[in-house]
Amino acid sequence: MKTIGKIILLAAGITLQIFAGQVGNVYLQMLFLVVGFTLLIKGADWFVEGASKIADKLGIPQLVIGLTIVAFGTSAPEAAVSITAGISGASVDIAIGNVLGSNILNILVILGISCLICPLAVQKSTKKYEMPFVIFITCLVLAMGYFDGNIGRIDGIIMLILMILFLVYLVNMAKKGQASVEETQGATQEDKIWKLILAVIVGGAAIVIGSNVTVNSASQIATHFGMSPRMIGLTIVAFGTSLPELITSTMAAARKKADIAIGNIVGSNIFNILFVLAVTATITPLPYKNATTNFLIDNIVAVVASVILLIGVCNKKMRLNRVCGVVMLAGYAGYFAYLIMA
Repeated sequence: MKTIGKIILLAAGITLQIFAGQVGNVYLQMLFLVVGFTLLIKGADWFVEGASKIADKLGIPQLVIGLTIVAFGTSAPEAAVSITAGISGASVDIAIGNVLGSNILNILVILGISCLICPLAVQKSTKKYEMPFVIFITCLVLAMGYFDGNIGRIDGIIMLILMILFLVYLVNMAKKGQASVEETQGATQEDKIWKLILAVIVGGAAIVIGSNVTVNSASQIATHFGMSPRMIGLTIVAFGTSLPELITSTMAAARKKADIAIGNIVGSNIFNILFVLAVTATITPLPYKNATTNFLIDNIVAVVASVILLIGVCNKKMRLNRVCGVVMLAGYAGYFAYLIMA
């Protein structure tokens, strides 16, 4: 039944992709947007589960699976939407807006809610290395965009090199036992290889189709309401693609698993910039600052959010407390008010 359900949802997505661009009704486009998000999230889940279990059956260590397949899967919605927007050319503002918007949401909203549920302690290495690294790469994007007016192919290649270096760092840290890497559920005898391969294929297809439906619907909604693709990317699309992180982190906080809650967000933000934005920019240069769009303020907010996160854990207990959660949510409320008035 699970396999049939996956195929039915994928078929629905294909049908929507065919007709989404031909339907002018904004309410139907909103429905398409929800279905697009569903395809993205479920597709990423199927892809990660299938790929992880295939790797497990092939004897690939869970450490490697966690650092590669799971890392890709958690940012697959952002990657699919941004890359699709970049390739389409008509919605390039969504590409940068999705990454910056997701990173802002991840910290100010998702971690804000999570630490209201339960104060979150962090590992020493996360505070000392990974959080400052998030600040550094977010500032790097700001510098690249400010001085060039766009995020170009050279910028993308530089970020991809930093991504490789970060993965090397993670592997070394994990081998030394200084970093916690998300474990994946191992394969069982009931997991037939053909079903796992089908899950990977269907999951990958769902991600691609879901991203197309999401970008097309978001663009049409933006046009109908007179909203810019930048605004849509920073809010609606950013929220939709951040749903996996929201669910993972809030559930981890409720279960008092701080490493997963904070590690999920920090890792996702790094991956969003050094992989999602990097790959998109390598495919096609992305306008950062021109006559029609400007991501400077949004990028500054992303830097400030990262700094707030680091300051929030600079206490004796290295814990993100409820007061910091209130500050984060208030900060996002102020930023959202700016987006509406801008």
